[in-house]
Amino acid sequence: MSQFRTAKRRTAVSVGESVRIIRDLQELSQNQLAELTGIPQATISAIENDRVNLGVERAKVLARALRCHPAVLVFPGWDTDHQSAA
Repeated sequence: MSQFRTAKRRTAVSVGESVRIIRDLQELSQNQLAELTGIPQATISAIENDRVNLGVERAKVLARALRCHPAVLVFPGWDTDHQSAA
């Protein structure tokens, strides 16, 4: 597969932006996500606008509702090319 080049990241994505992007991809409103998670809509808005830290417990709850791994939300800019091979 040497004919392909690794894509370069064009823009950094914050934790809040990753929550918003995945919520949008799931076609959920903030109110719907709030109902699914029990997290108030105002808190979801604050998370998406990076005014409130996501935190591990909220990440788990949101990830379950958004059907993704919590790491997708917590580490949106993780670069797999620089991981250590253990």
